[in-house]
This record gives sequence, C-alpha cells and structure tokens, in this order.
Amino acid sequence: MPTSVNVAVVYYSSTGTVAAIAKAIAKDAENAGAEVRLRRAAELAPQAAVDSNPAWAANAKATADIPEVSPDDMVWADAVILGTPTRYGNVTAQLKQFLDTLGGLWQAGKLADKVYSGFTSTSTTHGGQESTLLALYNTVHHFGGILVTPGYTDPSKFVDGNPYGTSHVAGQGDIPVGEQTLTAARVQAERVVKFTRAIKAGLAAEN
Repeated sequence: MPTSVNVAVVYYSSTGTVAAIAKAIAKDAENAGAEVRLRRAAELAPQAAVDSNPAWAANAKATADIPEVSPDDMVWADAVILGTPTRYGNVTAQLKQFLDTLGGLWQAGKLADKVYSGFTSTSTTHGGQESTLLALYNTVHHFGGILVTPGYTDPSKFVDGNPYGTSHVAGQGDIPVGEQTLTAARVQAERVVKFTRAIKAGLAAEN
C-alpha cells in the first residue's frame, strides 16, 4: 500500500490567476494519490481597494468558499505548495503575513523536514517570476524544508522554461491560464507527491 501523503496548497490571489493554478495543482496532487487541502491567505487590502478592480472583486467572491489557511494546515501537511503573484519581484504581503505568523511552529521544529515548492504569476515575461520564487524559497531554507522544484525533469519544461516552479504570464489579467501552464502544474504536483511519498516512507523505515 503506498505511503499516504498530505499536501497543502496555500496561495494568495488577487485577480484569480494564481487561484486557477492553485486549483489545478490541488486536483493534480489528488490525482497523484495525495490527500489535499486547498487554502487561501487572508486578504489584507481594504475592501475599497478590492471593489475598485472588477477582476479582484470577482475573484474574492468566487473563492470565498475556500477556507483561509491556518497554522494547523502547515502541521498537517507533509508537503506545502505555496503560490503568490509577484509584487515587484517579491512575495505578496498577504502570503508573507501568514508565513510571518509561523514563528512558534518554526521554533518548535514543526515546519522542518517537509517538502516545499512554489508557483507564481506575472504581468510580463520578465516581470519577476524567478526572483519571486527564489525569494519565497528563502523561507523554505529557514524552515529546514526540503525544496522540490520541477527543474528540467520533463520535456514540457523545455517549453515553459521555468525550472523554479509553475508560472504564468497573465498580462493585465486578460491572458487566461492555458494548457502550457496547466501542464507545468501537473508536472510539479506529481513530482512533489512522488518525492514526498519517498521521503516519508524512508523516514518511517529508519524509525
């Protein structure tokens, strides 16, 4: 019987691109045999800011039924896949705010020895995909996490070209998530589940 794997897909999305990728990764991880929790980071922007952008308001309404992430989701997970659109080449304040609340778990060693991976979106091709994911992964190093990225481990990765994680160029929100991004999401989710299962089984055998 395959080793059970718990995967938390934790994301922040304003206008919906990262939410769409998160849903795809969650489904792909489930198809790979994992138990999955899809969780969104709490919105920090004032309601007036959300309402000023129709796409932002629409996404907030469409994803209101997705539970907000809590520290318990991090404890439960064997693997955490984190998603954020870029903000000037960095992680969004909303996701960072959640990560910053995890100091107690970090000090207790509850975030170590888990698999971590990430995904992102930008407006333009060179709008910060790599720097955003690398900034996100700095946190993983501090957690003592095990970083599992897609790399160039599948022929499709030579098409989308991003070894750091699934990424999408969304324009001004007018370029929907398409087959290339969905393929990248599947490759990443399957790889995370595969290595999480192997690591968990190996640790159990040692004990």
